[in-house]
Amino acid sequence: MKPTIIDLLNTSVDKYAHEPFLWKKTTTEFLPTTYLETKEQCHLLAAGLIDLGVEVGDKVALLSEGRNAWIIGELGILHTGAINVPLSIKLEESNDLIFRLIHSEAKYILVSGGQLKKIRTIAGAIPQIKKVVVFDEQAEYETKEISLKEVLKKGAEFQKANPGAVEIRAKAIKPDDLANISYTSGTTADPKGIMLTHRNYTANVEQALTLMTIPSTYRTLLILPLDHCFAHVAGFYSFMACGASVGTVQTGKTGVETLKNIPINIKELKPSLLLSVPALAKSFRKNIETSIRAQGPVINWLFNTALDLSYSYNKEGYNKGQGVQFLKKPLLNLFDKILFSKIREGFGGQLDFFVGGGALLDIDLQRFFYAVGMPMFQGYGLSEATPIISSNGMINHKLGSSGYLVKPMELKICDTDGNELPNFEKGEIVIKGENVMAGYFKNEKATAETIKDGWLHTGDMGYMDNDGFLYVVGRFKSLLISSDGEKYSPEGIEESLADNSYFIDQVILYNNQNPYTTALIVPNKEALKRYVNHKKPHLSWETHEAKVLALDKLQREINQFRKGGKLEGMFPERWLPAAVAVIGEPFTEQNGLVNSTMKIIRGKVEERYASRIESLYSSGAKSIDNPENIDAIS
Repeated sequence: MKPTIIDLLNTSVDKYAHEPFLWKKTTTEFLPTTYLETKEQCHLLAAGLIDLGVEVGDKVALLSEGRNAWIIGELGILHTGAINVPLSIKLEESNDLIFRLIHSEAKYILVSGGQLKKIRTIAGAIPQIKKVVVFDEQAEYETKEISLKEVLKKGAEFQKANPGAVEIRAKAIKPDDLANISYTSGTTADPKGIMLTHRNYTANVEQALTLMTIPSTYRTLLILPLDHCFAHVAGFYSFMACGASVGTVQTGKTGVETLKNIPINIKELKPSLLLSVPALAKSFRKNIETSIRAQGPVINWLFNTALDLSYSYNKEGYNKGQGVQFLKKPLLNLFDKILFSKIREGFGGQLDFFVGGGALLDIDLQRFFYAVGMPMFQGYGLSEATPIISSNGMINHKLGSSGYLVKPMELKICDTDGNELPNFEKGEIVIKGENVMAGYFKNEKATAETIKDGWLHTGDMGYMDNDGFLYVVGRFKSLLISSDGEKYSPEGIEESLADNSYFIDQVILYNNQNPYTTALIVPNKEALKRYVNHKKPHLSWETHEAKVLALDKLQREINQFRKGGKLEGMFPERWLPAAVAVIGEPFTEQNGLVNSTMKIIRGKVEERYASRIESLYSSGAKSIDNPENIDAIS
């Protein structure tokens, strides 16, 4: 019999009953909750929810910051035979929340005190909601609201009156029953409800553990949103399966305060493994480099020398130290002792590695963290695959790749006609396995387009090498298509333009069977202002001359990829932008152009700036200092 998430918990409780599973800090230190205590709290919450009226198959939404109550909340929901609808706390717009709550047919909501205001704002638009369970005590409760404390009290009374009722519900759950309806905005316009079963999750846990070992002594601090299945599988369910333990970030009074708690909590909990996304990785690196620069030019020089030495020694990881490189080992050991070990102490001193997901992780970032002794291993997956498809790990890794495939799972690379391609040829990544979602909720058309004969068409482009490593190179469906029909994936160019220039923050390339490629570029205005001030201190930023100078600098940053530039040959010239539209505001979650995993939503950007894109194919558009760009940079 294939296990459910309930079976996963029960098996771990049998093995590790009195070992810590959850860590929580509310005042001065992290305190543990054991596996047995976790199960007891889940049962108590489930009993309270059943007493409230939650029935088998009901949808229960969960909107909260990452905390123990989130994990207990999901497990409590699942014990009733209901389905959790995890919601991102980044959903600020009422329409986004309303859509998900109505579309999912949610009847109950579990919500933190910090997110309650959003639910109250839209209460009139969601009449189907029967009860709102609030994690944190409130001075007053509105209609339908009830405190978690009161629900747990009801649960205790229900258990007394109905001994074994929760166990009966939990035992009736089958592997193919839904566990989550997980909404994702992906990189398309409309959110879809991804139906993930109990077996999807337990299968993906089993698959993930073929790539890496998690000793029972391991701890992690979950710094990613718990509503995403990456945190579910790579975070608490894989750790649960291995008897390891999981901490959550101390919730602050504001979102900013919670973010500030992350580095403090990392030092306190001393994690062995952390899950990351590129945005966090870049932030960690920036903080490290800022700290090094603050120690003066000598330390900064030593650090950069040590990095260069480590890069040349490590190569792509799997081939480190080969040939004459071994001669560098004694000096590297010295640098590690006096420099890199101090950096690792900032992460608690016990961090073996990161696992990076969510988007493509720049190879320079991978090399950086590998050099300082905390490898950040790139993984690949998507919510529709629950999500893990491949990952690098301590045993098998090649920096720059998306890692080794999980087992058991089938993967093939296909061309646009669905024909399987040989190694090193790029095409769409298509997979088959028990981790493939049950489908999109109430969307048979999208399901049929995505799952064909059991094969999940990911929409991502990649290729396999001869050693069994997968390389993901961008979106299969967001290709640049030239006027002669040739195709090219834009992601690598976009990332390189931003990563190799202090003056470029974000880039979207565009070519839909047009004469040439164009780009929408969000510049770093502050960096451009500093550049202008350095070049011509007497010039006011408000002058036309200053704007022209800044735009000329942007053009030269792009030109470094062209013939004669220092990055010449990285990409075919025809796919480099011949005309650029400078965008005055960044692409963000707030303006709806970036999703919750910090990926730019290409379709929405193209839609919003359709007129700017169109103008890039008009006469005079190839001159970067055109009037529209002058206005945008003001």
